[in-house]
Amino acid sequence: MNDRTEHSAGELRELLAAVLEALDIPHPATVGDVEAHDRILADRAMHTVIALQRVLEENSDPLGIGWTTAYLRERLAEHPAAGYRAWGEGR
Repeated sequence: MNDRTEHSAGELRELLAAVLEALDIPHPATVGDVEAHDRILADRAMHTVIALQRVLEENSDPLGIGWTTAYLRERLAEHPAAGYRAWGEGR
């Protein structure tokens, strides 16, 4: 990595926290909830991959890792882990 692509530990920690937030969503409670869960998880995973590619590809993140992390969090807000009953939720 050159100086342009070096990232601080704090920036990387924030990105990793966003990645965990994206992928660590509640499991579906029933078979009937699986389709909605899987659709939401797939959307969140796609946005996560895009963010990670931006950060890892040399010179592809001119706005910085902080901007990419914020962008990922915005996409996650558009695809909340909602709309299905999650394992452990009350009825």
